[in-house]
Amino acid sequence: MEIVAGIFDKVPTEDIFDGIKWAVVITLIVVGFIGTFLPIIPGTTLIFVGALVYYFTMGMESSGLAWQGLVFIGVLFVISLVLDGLSGAIGAKWFGSSKWGVIGALLGGIIGLFFGLPGLIIGPILGVFLFEMLIAKKEAKEASNSTIGTVVGGLAGIAARVILALGMVAWFVGDVFLVN
Repeated sequence: MEIVAGIFDKVPTEDIFDGIKWAVVITLIVVGFIGTFLPIIPGTTLIFVGALVYYFTMGMESSGLAWQGLVFIGVLFVISLVLDGLSGAIGAKWFGSSKWGVIGALLGGIIGLFFGLPGLIIGPILGVFLFEMLIAKKEAKEASNSTIGTVVGGLAGIAARVILALGMVAWFVGDVFLVN
């Protein structure tokens, strides 16, 4: 027991807590960035939470992250959420989908949320195809084109999410280590 007490005498507790805070922030940001490639991990959400944790636990003004930088990271986060939700529907529309196909993509994406990773991938695709076939009364070939558009839009959404995540991380690093 004396050994443990001796360690805490030599290492200031504040340094230990700062190390823990940094470990949490770095983990959130790294896992968040990796999550931008995977639909099951909320990547940009984790990056934003990492920035918030850093800002509020390190002391708002003394953290090095300006509140304007935190707001900018938040704006990029909101843009990523909007693009994420609409990318499949935009792709379907781009490839000639009717309004019913776009609605199918949106509803399929929402319903897919409840079925994990397979639902997130299959939901919008199945939604477009079914709505185009059953409600818009399109032929299978036209419905398939709309479905391909959903896949292309989803991939474009992932690419946009990665770019936005890079912007979030770059702004955080720049603001904390270079600007302030």
